[in-house]
Amino acid sequence: METTAEEAVEASVTRRSQPLRTLAIDIGGTGIKAVTLSTTGKPLTKRARVKTPRPATPAAVMNTVAELAKAQGSFDRVSVGFPGVVRRGITLNAPNLNGKWGGFHLADALTKKLGVPVRVANDADVQGFGVIAGHGVELVITLGTGFGSGLFVDGKLVPNLEIGHHPLQKGKTYEDLLGDAALKRVGKKKWNKRLVRAIQTLDPTFNYDRLYVGGGNAERITVKLPPNVKIVSNVAGLLGGLALWRD
Repeated sequence: METTAEEAVEASVTRRSQPLRTLAIDIGGTGIKAVTLSTTGKPLTKRARVKTPRPATPAAVMNTVAELAKAQGSFDRVSVGFPGVVRRGITLNAPNLNGKWGGFHLADALTKKLGVPVRVANDADVQGFGVIAGHGVELVITLGTGFGSGLFVDGKLVPNLEIGHHPLQKGKTYEDLLGDAALKRVGKKKWNKRLVRAIQTLDPTFNYDRLYVGGGNAERITVKLPPNVKIVSNVAGLLGGLALWRD
């Protein structure tokens, strides 16, 4: 029998005599990752990764998340990073998953499926929470299947920023030129030159104090980056999940 959101919250509260355990899920276009975290962000389980199902429909993705969750053992709540625009737990789009995600109540659906409270946010925003210093203007971009972005001002998120779909050159978007398909098509050398051009465009546009570059393809970067640009671990996409529970 499915669990309602109210029942999940109540059940979670009854388990809080012990330190809270947060299951962090990172849904990507090619892989879905999971790890259970302590309240201080210490990994309590081994990070797991499986391939994103194809087609990546809501039902298929949720079933995959449920399988990962089962293997992680016990947890009290769940944070999910999702590759698309998310508002109040509802997904508005998912360009690199499937066309059926518009208006899908992912947080509620996973709460019922997993039996604990679930919060969902854009994956680049979640990664940003895992790496930002919390001072000044900080921009996060993720280089993976697509091109994600998150903007923070003094630690506060500017919601629903989608730089990836903005034109960068000759009508081509950041995602068109720097997504995984582009990397495979043009090769690492040309892709790195495009990244340099993108950073040179982003800097005077946002006047950020720091730019963090993450995502699975960040490890393909071979060019020298400006002093205020830092490559960050893709694990931050999981560690940042704790921030979704800061009330």
